[in-house]
Amino acid sequence: MPASASTRRLCLATLLLLALPLIAQARPFPADALRGDLVVTAPPEVRINGQPQRLAPGTRIRDAENRQVLSGTLVGQKRLVHYPRSADGLLREVWLLTPAEAAVQPWPRTPAEAAAWRFDPLAQRWIKP
Repeated sequence: MPASASTRRLCLATLLLLALPLIAQARPFPADALRGDLVVTAPPEVRINGQPQRLAPGTRIRDAENRQVLSGTLVGQKRLVHYPRSADGLLREVWLLTPAEAAVQPWPRTPAEAAAWRFDPLAQRWIKP
């Protein structure tokens, strides 16, 4: 027996309500965010992909639940992150990636890769030429 239109609408509405927490957890990253391995050495000093870098004053570091984390709590830990730079080259924001975010491939690790690829902000995906 086929389901009535109202039953189908109710099922669809229920599925959407169940999916809302998953949708709400998706974090949009800016087009200038690069991917790298972060190690906080002595805040504000850090290493990205083994290279010495510095956090900008007021840099926000966000964990997988998008809560702010103090850089001192991450000293010595190697974490996969997305980060954009300020105009003076400092890290202006850092997101610690969830396994799902880390699985999104490809993601540029260098400014040269980001310049050569195209970013789809709605899909949060990079497309290689």
